[in-house]
Amino acid sequence: MLKRILLMIFSGILTLNLCGCFALFAGVAGGAGTAVWLSGKLTQEFHTSYQATIDATKAALQALDLQVIKETYDQNVAQIKGSYTDGREMWIDIHRLTDDSTKVEVRIGGVRPDKEAAGKVLRKIQSFLSQGLL
Repeated sequence: MLKRILLMIFSGILTLNLCGCFALFAGVAGGAGTAVWLSGKLTQEFHTSYQATIDATKAALQALDLQVIKETYDQNVAQIKGSYTDGREMWIDIHRLTDDSTKVEVRIGGVRPDKEAAGKVLRKIQSFLSQGLL
């Protein structure tokens, strides 16, 4: 009886472990993970090159009619500062993680960051990257 209970517990743990691996694999296969809200920034990793992510970000901002005030680039980080449609400040940081992956951080608003507005920008960037619209 004890052997049977231990076998069921082990099987359950193994099943949960496999489900977790499948979810991880599905996320990797999809090209981008889930966006994370941390310290007033919405952050998401993409399995695309640094330059493609920069190009998609600029195209997304143009498609959303968002004003870019300042752009700064180096080999590993691009920073774009602008204003959202209602005049709030907007910051976007693009970090090169590897040759084929980047991390994008979006913050809309200074004192009270707006997660929904940041999500709108991030979804637009993702749509340009996933559809290859560049």
